[in-house]
Amino acid sequence: MSKSHHYEVSVTWTGNTGTGTSSYRAYERAHEVAAEGKAPIAGSADPGFRGDPARWNPEELLVASVSQCHMLWFLHLCATEKIVVTSYTDTPHGTMTETPDGGGRFEEVVLRPRVTLADPAKTDRVGELHERAHELCFIANSVNFPVRHEPVSE
Repeated sequence: MSKSHHYEVSVTWTGNTGTGTSSYRAYERAHEVAAEGKAPIAGSADPGFRGDPARWNPEELLVASVSQCHMLWFLHLCATEKIVVTSYTDTPHGTMTETPDGGGRFEEVVLRPRVTLADPAKTDRVGELHERAHELCFIANSVNFPVRHEPVSE
């Protein structure tokens, strides 16, 4: 039997500089993403779309979500298989292409996890566990673009 999980957040635009959206340049793209009991995330548009580079943009958050989901599944699989991970970092990269009408879409996200194991002799299993984590990742299963992996194990 499948289970449903529900997620509720609020997104509040905070960029009204006094004249609302009276013109494309008249407003800031500033907003806050919040959920009950959590600190808000300061959001904006990508700087290429008049956003504030000091705030998170939706594209960065999407890439981060793919990376986080993969990491959490990978760590779970390692724990289940008694493979002790002592360090995990990822520097994922997402590529988005704009269309002539101003829209666009992500072409791909590449995850580049660096994993350190307590027992380096078990690095042969790491590639398989990354593949399995990809198969199980809720976020990767929900996007319509490829998610690739370039893992490094130490």
